[in-house]
Amino acid sequence: MADPKGFLTTPRQEWPRRPVTERVRDWNEVYVPGALLPVIGGQAGRCMDCGVPFCHQACPLGNLIPEWNDLVSREDWRAAAERLHATNNFPEFTGRLCPAPCEAGCVLAIDQPAVTIKNVECAIADRAWEEDFAPPAPPERLSGRTVAVIGSGPTGLAAAQQLTRAGHTVAVYERDDRIGGLMRYGIPAFKMEKRHLERRVEQMRAEGTKFRTSTTVGRDVDAAGLRARYDAVVIATGATAWRELPVPGRELAGVHQAMEYLPLANRVCEGDLEASPLSAAGRHVVIVGGGDTGADCLGTALREGAASVTQLDIYTQPGAERDEDTEPWPTYPKLYRLSAAHEEARDLGTAPAADADARLFAASTLRLTGDAGGQVRALHLVEVDAVRRPVPGTERTLPADLVLLALGFSGPDRGDGLIARLGLALEPRGTIARDADFATNVPGVFVAGDAARGQSLIVWAIAEGRAVAAAVDRHLSDGVSRLPSPIGPYDRPMTA
Repeated sequence: MADPKGFLTTPRQEWPRRPVTERVRDWNEVYVPGALLPVIGGQAGRCMDCGVPFCHQACPLGNLIPEWNDLVSREDWRAAAERLHATNNFPEFTGRLCPAPCEAGCVLAIDQPAVTIKNVECAIADRAWEEDFAPPAPPERLSGRTVAVIGSGPTGLAAAQQLTRAGHTVAVYERDDRIGGLMRYGIPAFKMEKRHLERRVEQMRAEGTKFRTSTTVGRDVDAAGLRARYDAVVIATGATAWRELPVPGRELAGVHQAMEYLPLANRVCEGDLEASPLSAAGRHVVIVGGGDTGADCLGTALREGAASVTQLDIYTQPGAERDEDTEPWPTYPKLYRLSAAHEEARDLGTAPAADADARLFAASTLRLTGDAGGQVRALHLVEVDAVRRPVPGTERTLPADLVLLALGFSGPDRGDGLIARLGLALEPRGTIARDADFATNVPGVFVAGDAARGQSLIVWAIAEGRAVAAAVDRHLSDGVSRLPSPIGPYDRPMTA
């Protein structure tokens, strides 16, 4: 390590955010431009280069965190970028979007604030692009084998890039008009500006990956025919079948799924629309669901000028400190965290019904009511206990002109005919079944990411893409592959 006493002498310092009143007036990333680089060397120097670095175990990608922390502290950015890209195809994505389970596994986090691993990663990735440390890496020779990748989220893109670099001819099929999956139309620009995505897509094009947009396999392209045309097929469509809210009044106008709402706001940012037809401007918004998607809806509604925004979380409010009995180090604990969107709602006072930020914890929706025209006007809720039983006498009503459902996803969408046309076997929970080699019951068809694992984090998605690429490469190369396989299909995050 560059500074043996760094973790003792240097306090944790994170990438500062822009003032709330400034950032809610635009869609740019919430962080102060250029403010990360001056502090990141000292932050990397806090890494203790542990003999047993649990940050490796906490991250499914197996990122070589102590190595690139040391290199950054010594300002060897080229070597740091090489070590980072050795395990992660898209560190500028994970450095912005991942909740950083690696930091929960940092040995320093046992009794001190963890190393700012996520910020260091982002700084390396951005510096790599600025200094041209991430040029296209086309294969030296082609294998003559072809692969179709269905889906262009982080899993599909990681699989496609790995297989292209291995010499196979890869085409990525995406049902939307632009590449990126939920990173394109689900993640708001204030969390990750789309220029980062465009840059990687152009890199992949230069390496030889082909992209087919506005193409739904199973509808626009026959799934069985596609399988017959390629030597292998990778399904990486994600888990896009959203969960419903089965309460009276769900049918009222103004009640929408988060993934109906967020893509329209992203299309405004892309210049496709002047204004979203579901804009929250001037409306009382209630978001049902306490996860990251709900927070994305919150930040979007604030930028659209909502009259008020409240987010309902059915779970009780977590504490600020890890519970060592139920969530011991190095597991990822459920803590009270203040995202950028919640910070904005708190400072702007846009949720008068909530105690602090925009959230009402331990809140369950009873019903929705509307006006004579069938437009939702109110959400009726009740407080629940730790096992979700209603607490008598706690019913209350919130004004609601727009209700957004952010309840997560149950598995891959079956409406496009892909699963049925290929005859893919499913698990009882609705995900696509696979074996230890990521292979489905259909010869030559593999599946990775949320479509098989279920809803998960972006680091798991990229790790799945890299792992399925190795499995496909073995399938196409007589059982031999030099591609890394960071995880197996049955691996799961550490739990107590």
